Amino acid sequence: MKLIHHSWSRRAFLFCILTSLCLPASLIRAAEPAGKVIRVACVGDSITFGSGIKDRRHDSYPAVLGRWLGSGWDVRNFGVSGATLLKKGDRPYFKQKDHAEALAFKPDVVVIMLGTNDSKHRGPGSLDADKAVDNWQYKGDYIPDYEELIGEFRKANPEVKIYVCLPTPCFPGRWGINNKTIQDEIIPMVRKVAHAEHARIIDLNAALAGKGNLFPDTVHPNPAGAKLMAATIYQALTGKHAPTNQS
Repeated sequence: MKLIHHSWSRRAFLFCILTSLCLPASLIRAAEPAGKVIRVACVGDSITFGSGIKDRRHDSYPAVLGRWLGSGWDVRNFGVSGATLLKKGDRPYFKQKDHAEALAFKPDVVVIMLGTNDSKHRGPGSLDADKAVDNWQYKGDYIPDYEELIGEFRKANPEVKIYVCLPTPCFPGRWGINNKTIQDEIIPMVRKVAHAEHARIIDLNAALAGKGNLFPDTVHPNPAGAKLMAATIYQALTGKHAPTNQS
């Protein structure tokens, strides 16, 4: 009996080997467990989009961040030029197709930087502000609108991690975008939202403070500025310093 059992075991083993060799490679790969890819949605305005950057698909901060994080991450750029967080602003993010696409993406991580265009109003402290729209007249809605946006992403994926960015500084600002308003009013509101919503803060304002040379039009960072943003966000997401030896 032992000899018979041994003979059948050997035949079964050879059968499994031959069968696996005949299987299509695609079926073998499908049977292998795949590692989870972390989906990252970068939500924001033209600074996130990469306006002013010649090759934004390569040099915008989401593009750089995606390269650094590698194949285990799926980083997508949902930035919209001119977008406001405020629903009553002149171009609400809530009404843009990128907003719907970001929710459909069901991200595991959301990085939000909205507020720069919300600061728009006429007056001193901003270049070319004589004909600017007055988005900041609706500032009373900034916190509830922000909380609603976060709530939408949590509904799309209850396990999502929310990171809210303190907006980058302006030098001094243009088209009604006002650095004083960003510093004195918007940033404190973002901090309140983070506290109330248990979101994590990424301080892009401090990371780029005093670096006006990286902002050619005083508002939008150049590739070097976008890379610095990516490095700051990379460290927030991973707890590690960005790989300085990579482009």
